[in-house]
Amino acid sequence: MTERPARRGSYHHGSLPEALVTAALEVLDEAGSDAVGMREVARRAGVSAGAPFRHFADRQALLTALADRVLADFARWQLAAAGEGDGRSAMRAVGLGVVRYVLRHPHRFELLRSRVFASSWQPELRERLSGIDAALTCFIVADQEAGLLKPGDPELVGLAGQALVYGLAQMIIDGYLPPEKAEELAVQVLDTFGQGIANRP
Repeated sequence: MTERPARRGSYHHGSLPEALVTAALEVLDEAGSDAVGMREVARRAGVSAGAPFRHFADRQALLTALADRVLADFARWQLAAAGEGDGRSAMRAVGLGVVRYVLRHPHRFELLRSRVFASSWQPELRERLSGIDAALTCFIVADQEAGLLKPGDPELVGLAGQALVYGLAQMIIDGYLPPEKAEELAVQVLDTFGQGIANRP
């Protein structure tokens, strides 16, 4: 990792945990979650190597806080994407938004995959993830009420959509879908999926 100068005085009193998570996000985006360490995060935040331990018991606690920050950012992204449907299904817009998010922030998706979309995950993240799932369900219900999607269990429709988008995201991360073509292919796949759930009088 390229050495960068520590940013002394880069936080206000009382906001050190936030500054540490911001520094951790910086490292994550640059080099992935394996590179996120307490010492490096402390250096970037401009504090002593022991300072992070006053707020995070260990590296795993820091990664959980980082995952929560990423989920919050992802939720904002999801909400913004839903408003870009241009008269088409908000669910489709959200799915495409997720693919774009992964293309822009691949390391963030890898962190979420390991700490959120796994067989066991931190209860601290449950509320945030539940909010994201609830928002998706609301988008689907709105699409159904607008006549854009067929009637049906919105949670089941959401799960099917999530499985599709998660698979696309993983194929992007694995390099199976070349980045320069990933968005175009995602649009085609989402539209193919949409033909099965679209309400066509």
